Amino acid sequence: MHTLKYFYTFFCFLPFIFFIKCSDGPQIDREIEDNKFPNDWFFNQRAYPTGKINYDKYYQSIKYIKELKGQAKGASFWEFAGPENIGGRLSDVEVHPENTAIIFAGTASGGIFKSNDSGSSWTPVFDDALSLSIGDIAIASSNFEIIYSGTGEANAGGGSQTYEGNGVYKSTDSGDNWSYAGLAKSRNIGRLAIHPVNPDIVYVAAMGSLFADSPDRGIYKTINGGIHWEQVLFVSDSTGGIDIVVNPASPEIVYAAMWERVRRPDRRSYGGPTSGIYRSTDSGLSWSKLTNGLPSGIDIGRIGISISASNPETVYAIYADKTGYFNGVFKTTNGGESWVQTNDGSLNACYQSYGWWFGRIKIDPVDPDIAYVIGFDLYKTSNGGSSWSNISSGTVHVDQHEIYIDPLNHNHLFLGSDGGLYTSLNGGNTWTWVNNLPITQFYTCEIDQQHPDRIYGGTQDNGTNRTLTGAVDDWQNIYGGDGFYVLVNPENTNYIYAEYQYGNLARSTNGGSSFSMAMNGISSSDRKNWNTPVVFGPANPAVLYYGSNKLYRSANHAGNWTAISNDLTNGPGGNLTYGTITSISVSPIDDDLIYVGTDDGNVWVTTQGGLEWEHISSELPDRWVTRVVADPNEEDRVYVTFSGYRWDEFLPHVFRSDNKGEIWTDISSDLPELPVNDLIVDPANNEILYLATDAGVFVSYVAGNAWELLGSNFPVVPVTDLDLHNPDRKLLAATYGRSMYSYDLYQDTVQTKITENISNDKYKVSLYPNPWLHNLTISFYTQNKEIVKLDLFDLAGNKIFSINNMNFPKGKNSFTVNSERITLKGGGTYIIRLTFGEHLVYKKVIYTAS
Repeated sequence: MHTLKYFYTFFCFLPFIFFIKCSDGPQIDREIEDNKFPNDWFFNQRAYPTGKINYDKYYQSIKYIKELKGQAKGASFWEFAGPENIGGRLSDVEVHPENTAIIFAGTASGGIFKSNDSGSSWTPVFDDALSLSIGDIAIASSNFEIIYSGTGEANAGGGSQTYEGNGVYKSTDSGDNWSYAGLAKSRNIGRLAIHPVNPDIVYVAAMGSLFADSPDRGIYKTINGGIHWEQVLFVSDSTGGIDIVVNPASPEIVYAAMWERVRRPDRRSYGGPTSGIYRSTDSGLSWSKLTNGLPSGIDIGRIGISISASNPETVYAIYADKTGYFNGVFKTTNGGESWVQTNDGSLNACYQSYGWWFGRIKIDPVDPDIAYVIGFDLYKTSNGGSSWSNISSGTVHVDQHEIYIDPLNHNHLFLGSDGGLYTSLNGGNTWTWVNNLPITQFYTCEIDQQHPDRIYGGTQDNGTNRTLTGAVDDWQNIYGGDGFYVLVNPENTNYIYAEYQYGNLARSTNGGSSFSMAMNGISSSDRKNWNTPVVFGPANPAVLYYGSNKLYRSANHAGNWTAISNDLTNGPGGNLTYGTITSISVSPIDDDLIYVGTDDGNVWVTTQGGLEWEHISSELPDRWVTRVVADPNEEDRVYVTFSGYRWDEFLPHVFRSDNKGEIWTDISSDLPELPVNDLIVDPANNEILYLATDAGVFVSYVAGNAWELLGSNFPVVPVTDLDLHNPDRKLLAATYGRSMYSYDLYQDTVQTKITENISNDKYKVSLYPNPWLHNLTISFYTQNKEIVKLDLFDLAGNKIFSINNMNFPKGKNSFTVNSERITLKGGGTYIIRLTFGEHLVYKKVIYTAS
């Protein structure tokens, strides 16, 4: 019941993606392992084995879920569980030009948040869109009510991207409502530029898909507010638009930064000879590449550009090389005819080879000699580039993505980074963190079973975090690296386990105050997933299981480990797999009964504690296994869930076996076509299943034979993990971009749901006598020969009695149930469920105890 992750601790980092040093956390050399780039985990599990994500199916499913939410009447609700104060990545921040209390925060995977009170409170205003990944936001300078948003984050880097975007959206009421404005195949939008006088004229810099070349890359223009678009600059199917600006005094002059970028699951090339700055002097009809004084050749990477509002002949550009190292800040004062490099030697540390992750520059709207380089840190010049100074190091989260400069007070700054939003009132000399944005990207969640108010989770860019009170604003980091699985011993909470990428497991014996590595006995040569599973033995939490490409067991709180399997994968990973275990489930009934799933489609079972293993997935889809779950009440029952998308074939995502995997039954039934990330069997009633998908949580009250959306207010974002605290009946969901939510299961009892479903049906089921004392006769009509199953539940949802596989001929049929052969819990109302093939009928019956 867990997921993935990456990280930086707030106060102690060195360079962005591959090296982090924290005083109490791990020291991580994030060099790329086995050609697996950090953010490929999300893509790989959804694209395996085809190498592609079927976006048509994805958006169809999102539309279906939005319809379900719209149809919900009087539905139950999720409660936000936090955190607000950990933060997450902002890809853009924009502010009302005449009222800085109105702020728009564009997030990497959680949509757009709007504040009307200078950031004291926030409202999500973009949740009706099909994509919540934001590339850029632009406010029209001629009409502040008109705002455009480009979806799909164009930053190409590490460990944090979810789905690509589906084009452009437009608001005409200052961002409160949005309508779709086209460009579905743009996928990732680097920048929008609006005409200074006519807000219907908009330019879009489109990078296209991260993992595929595309003719849809380039610069687009609309002259009618997004009704129609024209591709006005196309360089190649591997070169997209990453930045674009319009001359505010002469809007026929447009500058576009083009970036040659090729990425595959096993390789990347982040630059080339077609990268460069292109200029149009006729509103985009024709373009020329600018070269005089600018870098050229095969080693040109990402480029950012900015034009001075007060002196439009002045343009700055920042260059990275193909690898991502800093390649210079260049300046023109004659509209691009010639360029000179600024005195920027002090900026060499700005990129740390990650220029493909940020790479923007912004000129002060009042003073063209003031400019800001937006990179790993934030640099500023006040003398036209003669010198630069770092104005963020040690005070704000690293990895800056956008800065907004108040045109009415140019010392008032708004900075968006991987850690959220920061503001400054003195030109960047000091910063204040706006610590109430609920946008954390979680990979896992965990409830302390002894103290259910204590919630834990592993996050993207922000490590392993927890709250000790259950409040949404007092979360604290307890371990570095990107946070993945985190476990709290349910019997002794001094033992806490946390993990950073590629299975680096650590243990605390003092309740999380400090951690030490817990890898003794696990071979360093083993393959380990980006998100490596580790679970408790349900009978004894001193026993833990860890999955590399082999399964390990520890009997002493992870003091040391012993392998209990050989390699359970198909061998070293290919382009889309790591060749590793992705899920472990130990039966709560028999701890010798263990299941594992792998990223290359294998499911295995042992009934002997690992002495022998049986492969049980030959009839299952060849997709990345996200969960294997042993039923807590029925020893032979097991579930398996899958990620991935179908193309031409039928692809179920959830299966159940009632005989330890010998035969599997598809129970996806009416679920949307989406990857499934986690499944929990309710220990109070194993007919009830909770399912985490890439667009919300679903519930089945009938063991997967039918599903419905759980709650009507959940944001349509990937749910990466679930946890359940049964005594309090609290279900916890970790999202990738909107922090965590909890659900009170008491508001949605089995009694209520079953009673709601009781109605007449084509089988014309009747019960008599009702109320019932000794013999209850159940009669019905069948259209054909039928195999019928009966289940009897109390109103708490507990199964009391079952009769399986009764054969009946076509026509009217009946059978009798004798109360003396059933252990009933006294008089009262019970629920009878009859199963006719795939059709379910529920009836209430009152038992009158003598």
